[in-house]
Amino acid sequence: MYEGTFPHKRYQKTLEFLRKHIPAPGTILDLGVRNPFVEFMEKEGYTVSNTSGEDLDLNTQAVENNDAEIVTAFEIFEHLISPFNILREIKADKLVASVPLRLWFSPAYQSKTDPWDRHYHEFEDWQFDWLLEKAGWQIKARDKWTHPVKKIGFRPLLRFFTPRYYIIYAERVKKS
Repeated sequence: MYEGTFPHKRYQKTLEFLRKHIPAPGTILDLGVRNPFVEFMEKEGYTVSNTSGEDLDLNTQAVENNDAEIVTAFEIFEHLISPFNILREIKADKLVASVPLRLWFSPAYQSKTDPWDRHYHEFEDWQFDWLLEKAGWQIKARDKWTHPVKKIGFRPLLRFFTPRYYIIYAERVKKS
């Protein structure tokens, strides 16, 4: 349907994963400000709203006061100091989230021009799983993929074989 129209491999992989585990239609609260990927979700048939750029470490009202069926968080949790807080407060019963994985051969990302664009966490898959479990989520599906770059060298070669992105579909554990 969108062959060749994705600006990033991760957009294609993310939409395929979302479509497989939570087919449209559905109402989504996407953590983070509106971004180009939202248009792909809307074209797929989802109704999407976004948070408004508030500091989700300190202000969880966006998820507490929202009635969306699904929360998505694509490359958001690595920017938070305490993603546990927002994960605990999500009202929706379904979560699709992706994070960049920690690469042993590369330091954590930090923009040289934007002081807010940095990764406080780069997770190993087991760490993200544990965070979700402790926050009251049960992972139902997961996937990983690589992110090769068009450069020459040892690190670019490793990126062909080492997964960079990790995505999960989880459901809220019912409290007894």
